[in-house]
Amino acid sequence: MTASAERSWVAVCPVGEVPTGAGVAALLADGAQVAIFRTGKEFFGLSNVDPFSGAAVLSRGIVGDSSGVPVVASPIYKQRFDLVTGRCLDEDGVSVRTYPVRVVNGVVHVGSP
Repeated sequence: MTASAERSWVAVCPVGEVPTGAGVAALLADGAQVAIFRTGKEFFGLSNVDPFSGAAVLSRGIVGDSSGVPVVASPIYKQRFDLVTGRCLDEDGVSVRTYPVRVVNGVVHVGSP
């Protein structure tokens, strides 16, 4: 993104609708499905589509950590994805798109990637 480009933000849900240690799915206006995860006070956004199965299920994955890296394990084949970078920890060269997430006045917002 260039310095002159502005990120667009979309309000998706109140903070309380994202349980700690879990995820929820949000549908953006462009049709993209985003999985929003909460680990304590931190929020992360990834594409909801599991690249191995093609199913939109990552928001239903198991949230945890791997050697201190926050991850979600896909509920289909159990591959783990880094919540910060989207990189798959179990298959080199595979990743999912990340989305910036912020909280404003108790509402979770997802930004353009």
